[in-house]
Amino acid sequence: QVQLVESGGGSVQAGDSLRLSCAVSGRTFSTFAMGWFRQAPGKEREFVAAISWNGGSTGYSDSVKGRFTISRDNRKTTVYLQMNNLKPDDTAVYYCAANDASWGIAISVEGMDFWGKGTLVTVSS
Repeated sequence: QVQLVESGGGSVQAGDSLRLSCAVSGRTFSTFAMGWFRQAPGKEREFVAAISWNGGSTGYSDSVKGRFTISRDNRKTTVYLQMNNLKPDDTAVYYCAANDASWGIAISVEGMDFWGKGTLVTVSS
């Protein structure tokens, strides 16, 4: 059984930085395309960032491009999301997700196979 456990969320001020981590266990991590998604109160879950199985390809939503960076360490079976210059609009529950069928990046909510339980990020102005 695949388990994804996010950590690193918290409450920060606008302009601050946070780094989220997602530890994956239960299957061969290096075969997964990984992604970060978020869901703000009253809104649908949306794509944030994605990375291919070997880290060779990445993708970002327009709202975070240039501020967030996704990375992975296949030896540690962990994916990261470095978030800089945070804004109040970034407030959401952030979810880590895995896709076990993609050789590139996976960016759709419906296309992900496994999900973590999320970590809350709150950004105040």
